[in-house]
Amino acid sequence: MAFELPKMLLIFGIALIIPVLTAPADGEQSMVVSSTAPTTPKESEKEGKPVENAPSVPQIYQMHVKSIINNRFAHTTVTSRVRNFGDKAQEAVFSIVLPESGFISGFIMEINGKNYTAYVKEKEEAKRDYDKAVASGLGAAHVAVSARDSSRFTVSVNIEPEAKAAFYLTYEQLLKRQDSHYEQVINIHPGQPVKDLNVEVLISESRKIVDLKAPPLRSGNEIGTDKPELDPRADITIHNDTAAMVTFSPNLERQKELAHVLGTKEEQGLSGQFVVQYDVERDPSGGEVLVQDGYFVHFFAPTDLKPLPKQVVFVLDTSGSMWGQKIEQLKQAMLNILDQLNEHDTLNLVEFNSNTKVWNIHDQEQSVWYPHKNTFYYYNQGSDNQQPVVTLENATFPRAYPANADNIKKAKDAIAALKSDGSTAMFGALQVALRLVELERTQPSESDSIKRQPIVIFLTDGQPTDLSTDEIITQITEFNSEAKKSAIFALAFGDGADKDFLQKLALRNSGFSRVIYEGGDASLQLQGFYRQISSPLLSDVTFKYEPTTTSLTKTNFPIHFGGSEIVVAGFCGTRFPTPIIDGIGIGGPISLKPVVTNTVSNMERLWAYMSINQLLEKKEASDADKEKLKKQALELALKYNFVTPVSSLVVVKPNDTSAVDTEEAKQGVGGLPGLPLAGGAGAPYGAFASFAGPPAAFAPASAILHARPSLGATYRPILTTYMTTAKPKSPLEMLMDALPWLNAILDNGFIKAPQGSYKLGLNETISEKVTCPKTPFDQEGHCALLHECPQVHSKLQTSTNFFDHFCILKDEFAGICCPN
Repeated sequence: MAFELPKMLLIFGIALIIPVLTAPADGEQSMVVSSTAPTTPKESEKEGKPVENAPSVPQIYQMHVKSIINNRFAHTTVTSRVRNFGDKAQEAVFSIVLPESGFISGFIMEINGKNYTAYVKEKEEAKRDYDKAVASGLGAAHVAVSARDSSRFTVSVNIEPEAKAAFYLTYEQLLKRQDSHYEQVINIHPGQPVKDLNVEVLISESRKIVDLKAPPLRSGNEIGTDKPELDPRADITIHNDTAAMVTFSPNLERQKELAHVLGTKEEQGLSGQFVVQYDVERDPSGGEVLVQDGYFVHFFAPTDLKPLPKQVVFVLDTSGSMWGQKIEQLKQAMLNILDQLNEHDTLNLVEFNSNTKVWNIHDQEQSVWYPHKNTFYYYNQGSDNQQPVVTLENATFPRAYPANADNIKKAKDAIAALKSDGSTAMFGALQVALRLVELERTQPSESDSIKRQPIVIFLTDGQPTDLSTDEIITQITEFNSEAKKSAIFALAFGDGADKDFLQKLALRNSGFSRVIYEGGDASLQLQGFYRQISSPLLSDVTFKYEPTTTSLTKTNFPIHFGGSEIVVAGFCGTRFPTPIIDGIGIGGPISLKPVVTNTVSNMERLWAYMSINQLLEKKEASDADKEKLKKQALELALKYNFVTPVSSLVVVKPNDTSAVDTEEAKQGVGGLPGLPLAGGAGAPYGAFASFAGPPAAFAPASAILHARPSLGATYRPILTTYMTTAKPKSPLEMLMDALPWLNAILDNGFIKAPQGSYKLGLNETISEKVTCPKTPFDQEGHCALLHECPQVHSKLQTSTNFFDHFCILKDEFAGICCPN
C-alpha cells in the first residue's frame, strides 16, 4: 500500500529464511531501496541548492561494511550514508540482509546531526507498550522480505530537502566451520550504485591462518559454478601468521559490471554476496582452549582421525506431491550421493508414500512393503484382494548392502525406478528405518564384524497423513532408544513440509534439520547437505571439565563430522581448564587433550552468544521447561544486548503521524508474511502498513520481535515498530562501538596493559604534550587518551594493535600514540 509521511517513519523488518536467494522475477528485487537516478550530484548541490532532476529517492553516497573477526567470532558494522538532493522531503530506506546466525547488537540513526540509539528490551514488555501506543493513535508498521539463508532489517525515514542521514547497524555471529573452512558472507544490496562502497574483513586468530581467499561473488540465488568474471579483485593483506585483512572496494563502473553478470539492472547497483573463506592450523588432537577473564571457549576439530564406517538409511518421500521436478531432482542428487559412499559403508534404501517400501536392490520384486502393498487404499478384511499385513516383527526386510561398485550400480537402478503417488505415511517409514538399524546392531553378519555409525536421512516435502506430528515425535524418539543410537537428519523439501515438526524430530534424535528449497539447484543442495555428514570421525563425544567449571554450554555430541568443528564454552574462574575429550573412533575408545592459552578476545561475549542459541534450541525441542529456558535466554539477551526471539529492539524516533492502520502479517510462502512489498505493489513476501492523521510532535518508537524458529536450531525474528523512549549512548558505549575489543581488556575503568593497569580517562582532558615514536600511521606523534584520538580508531582492529602504539600519561592514564 502506498502512503505519504509529512516527516519521518520507522519500519523494522527481520524475517526468517535459509540458504541462497530465490531468483527474483522481473521487477521484483530482494532489496528495498532502488533508484534509476544518476549516482553523482550536480554542481548546484555543492552550493547548497536543490538539484535539478534530483533523484526520485535519496542517494546513498557511502556504504561501508566492516567485519572484525576475532577467533571465529565476527562483529560486523554496516554504515550507510544518504542525502536528499531534491527540493521536497523524500523517503530513504536502509535495508540490510543479515546472515541467519547473526544477532543484532546495535543500531543508530543519525538524522540532521541528531543520534537515535536503539537498545534491547524484553519482548513481552515491549509488546504491552506497543499495544498501548497503537490504542493511543501512534504509528506502527512491519515489513518482511524473503531470502534464503538470511533475514532482513529495514528502516524507512523521510529526509528533508538537502538533508543527510546515516545508519549504523551492528550484528554478531560465530562463524561455522563447514567443508574444512570458515566462511564470512557479506550481503551487499544497496539498490543503487554507490560512489563510496567499501567492505573490510579483518581477521585475528590465535593460530596461523591458512587458505585465505575471496572467491567469486555469489548472486545469493541458486548454487552454481563460480564465474571468473565475478572475481571481486579483493585486496588481501597478510599482517602476520595470525592476522590479515581483506578489502573489497569496487568503483561505480565495476559495480555495474558485476550487476550485469549477477543478472540485476545496472542502475540498481550491485546485489550479491562478498565471501571470505579461511581456516586455521589445527592442533591434531584435542583442539585449543582460549581463556580470557575467567571465560573460555574450546574449539575442537581434530585432523588426524580416520572416518568411521557408517550405515546410511535413506528414507525418501515418493508421495504424489513429489511428482515432476522434485522427484527428478531427488533422483539426480541420490545418484551423486551414492558415489560418495565409502567402501566400508553400508546402505538401505527406503521409500514411502501411502505405505513403506524397503528396496531389495538385487531383486526389486522381492522388495518388502510395510504394512501393506503400495496403494491408496488399505485392503479390507475378507476381501479377495486381502494381503497379509507385514509387521516389524514378522517381516524379513532386506539387510544393509555393502557400498561396493556392484551394489552402488544396483542402488542407482532402484533410484531410477522411483515413482510418485499416494499419501505421506511418515510414522511407518521412520519405524522401518530404525528397525533396519536395529537388525544390523543385533544380528550382525558373520562375515562382517565392523561396527558402523547409523545415520538416517529422512526427506519429505509434505506433512504426515498417518499420525499427528506430536505422536510421531514422541513414539519415534521412544523407539529410537539409547540402544539404537541412530541420528535422524530431516530434510524439508520445499514449502509444503512442516519445518517446525522436522526440526523438533531431528533435535530429539541427535540430528539436525535443513530446508531444501525448490529451484533448479535442489539437487546441489541435497548433495551439499550429504557432504556435511558424509565423514563421521567420532561418536559419543563428551567434553569433561573440572567440577569447578560452571556455566557450560553443550558438552555431549552424538557424532563429530570431518570438516566441521565442535565448540564448547564456559566459566573457569581463575583456574585454567584442563579438559579431556572422550569419544569412540575407528579403533575404539579414545581420549584427547587440548592446548590451553590466554587470549585478548572477548570470550565472555562468545559464551553468551552460544548459550542463548543453545537455550533457544532446547526450548524448541523440549515439551517441558519452556518458560524456564525462555527466561534464561532472555536474561542473557538483555545483559549482553542481543536481539533474539525473546528480546526486542527499541529506538527513539521522531514521527509526525498520530493515527495508524496496522495490518497483521499473514502466513505466506515458506512460513513468511505474504503481503505487498514496500515500494512495489504486488511484490512478494513483504508487509506494509498505511499511516494517516495530523502531525504529532515526538512519538517514541520501538521494534517488537515475533520469533519464528528456522531449521538447524537457528531462529529469526520479525520486528515491528511502536513508540517509546530510549536513553542516549554514554561516551564509553560509543568508544566500545568504535573499538569492540576494548571490553576484553577493560576492568572497572582500568585498561589491563602488558605494562600494568591504567585508567581509561574518559572524563579527563590532558593538555600535557608527551611525544611518542610511532603512531599507527608509522610516524612520530604525541600521547593522547583513546577518546581524544578518533583518527586512529580505524587502525586499531585488535588490542594488539593498540598495545603496539601504547603510551602512558601522567603515570596513570592509558594513551595511544596520536598523529601531531
